[in-house]
Amino acid sequence: MTTFVDRVELHVAAGNGGHGCASVHREKFKPLGGPDGGNGGRGGDVTLVVDQAVTTLLEYHHSPHRKATNGQPGAGDNRSGKDGQDLVLYVPDGTVVLDKQGNVLADLVGQGTTFVAGQGGRGGLGNAALSSARRKAPGFALLGEPGEARDIVLELKTVADVALVGYPSAGKSSLISVLSAAKPKIADYPFTTLVPNLGVVTAGSTVYTIADVPGLIPGASQGRGLGLEFLRHVERCSVLVHVLDTATLESDRDPVTDLDIIEEELRQYGGLEDRPRIVVLNKVDIPDGQDLAEMIRPDLEQRGYQVFEVSAVARLGLKELSFALAGIVAEARASKPKEEATRIVIRPKAVDDAGFTVTYDEVEDVYRVRGEKPERWVRQTDFNNDEAVGYLADRLNRLGVEDRLMKAGARAGDGVAIGAEENAVVFDWEPSMMAGAEMLGRRGEDHRLEAPRPAAQRRRDRDAERADPDREFEEFNPF
Repeated sequence: MTTFVDRVELHVAAGNGGHGCASVHREKFKPLGGPDGGNGGRGGDVTLVVDQAVTTLLEYHHSPHRKATNGQPGAGDNRSGKDGQDLVLYVPDGTVVLDKQGNVLADLVGQGTTFVAGQGGRGGLGNAALSSARRKAPGFALLGEPGEARDIVLELKTVADVALVGYPSAGKSSLISVLSAAKPKIADYPFTTLVPNLGVVTAGSTVYTIADVPGLIPGASQGRGLGLEFLRHVERCSVLVHVLDTATLESDRDPVTDLDIIEEELRQYGGLEDRPRIVVLNKVDIPDGQDLAEMIRPDLEQRGYQVFEVSAVARLGLKELSFALAGIVAEARASKPKEEATRIVIRPKAVDDAGFTVTYDEVEDVYRVRGEKPERWVRQTDFNNDEAVGYLADRLNRLGVEDRLMKAGARAGDGVAIGAEENAVVFDWEPSMMAGAEMLGRRGEDHRLEAPRPAAQRRRDRDAERADPDREFEEFNPF
């Protein structure tokens, strides 16, 4: 028997970008062939796609870890690496994508709707692409970016127009089996239905879908029974149908009390107050059931409910119920605003937006640089190659990072961290452009050969300099 799963935690990882290649063209009688290293390939994306043939998230329950393929590294002779293959994950219609904190990332409704759950990493540039008039033969290449990896939660909310709600064994499965071509499991014991069943009903020119929700009991909104797991499946429905058992064998139950209990559970769950309600008095083919239905119907109509007496077994009252539901569904569809054509929204960057920020972290005693470009450039840099590190410094300088650091109060030797705290690259800052007394140092010494100062020492030196800005100039002024 197929197991129904409507909530899973999925771990997705996009493919890493391939590294660029540092290569020099070699050919007989051509000693200066020039750089010919190719670019790395792009890592594959992880994409969720709605497929109406998929009805459950069972596949991801058994194998929750999914990863796209990596891009291939570049090679000499200007050969670029192969792009990684995208990983497509098919999900049911009505799947909601959330992050670990419960924030909605996407609501996937409609055949073919897509959402990129993991973005593949960019491939690194080879030294052929990095060559320029000033750098004719780069001896380095850029590394490929790692692919995006994150944990997401998939929740399935059934896309149906009508939801049948009620106590276990109230006849919801029998009702949907005669109204549509659905064939749910039907038996004479509680909690026969363990999964929501979906059927398609045609009433005149209106075609709508109807779903029966597993039996609700008191406390369902707090987790009792199966209600809490499946109440989410009624959120998208246009109309709620209370199926009441008028021939129940339990002496402590009656249809009106059942209705009040289910309404209270729906109220506590929340978000369903605006949905129209219809009451269906089922099993009126039984004499006691018919008598009870005639007794309670005036009370229900006085409350404002539209009441129908039906029998799923004897096929009584089904046509009137089907057309009444079709009318409510058609009215709900007409009241919805028409979907506008897709519009392209252009949001230009502000004229003073540099694309990065510089802040001082008092706890770590570093100036922290955050921004898409600086952090991406750091990830692409091979710090074992001095030329690649110099190229990174040039890029940061052209972006204006050094100017921002100076305005923030950073001095030579202060710690600078690029990136988030957990994976930042930290170094002692040495400005590439200095003037005046800052260029002077101790005679016979090269400050570039000194070991990096610890954070505590940097803090003491900076505090002393700020307290007496002229101290260092007077001490080392040779004039």
